[in-house]
Amino acid sequence: MHLQRLLEEKDAFSEDEVKNILKYYNIPVPKFQIVDDIEKIELSIQFPVAVKVCSPHILHKTDVGGVELDIRNMEELYEVLKEFKKNFPDAKFLIEEMQRKGIEVIAGLINDKSFGMSIMVGMGGIFAEIYKDISFRLVPIERENAEEMLEDLKAWKIFKGFRGMEVNVDSLIDLLLKLSKFGEEYGKYINQMDLNPVFLYKDGLVVIDAKLMKGE
Repeated sequence: MHLQRLLEEKDAFSEDEVKNILKYYNIPVPKFQIVDDIEKIELSIQFPVAVKVCSPHILHKTDVGGVELDIRNMEELYEVLKEFKKNFPDAKFLIEEMQRKGIEVIAGLINDKSFGMSIMVGMGGIFAEIYKDISFRLVPIERENAEEMLEDLKAWKIFKGFRGMEVNVDSLIDLLLKLSKFGEEYGKYINQMDLNPVFLYKDGLVVIDAKLMKGE
């Protein structure tokens, strides 16, 4: 991947482009493929799948009816794609394998005009509604900083096995370190990067949705 060229030349990024950047940094994402022509679908991933409208100009896909989950066979898939093609005639479509539910976490980068490139992490899903806590640090960070970010969260007890919730803290620390590296290397091209949600498991994590907004 010619990452610098991509970041220099593009004004906006589709989800597949952002997830390919994550893959470049060995950050786990679901298996996915892109469909342009809905009449010629050769699926290389396994059901059940999710379908998302995939356009650099549509950031909030759910708000415009551009996400369909838990599709279980080719017949259902084709019907969804026909409807999407009618509603989004100029878009391509991302098909990806459904993931088992995990503890929801959010992570990302934000280029603040006053402070510079910062990295953030917080709880997602129902925990975000309950705790509303997020931790920030300036980029770059080391492992100790990533650990401190998690300890800052009011929901830190979840990472320590609260009520039997076993999660792989090391995988989340690894994610933060890789995000920091990306922000350090290419921060001048980035205004904001959102990974939301990230599903955290006992044996790792996976980034379900990812957005990247270009810097000025």
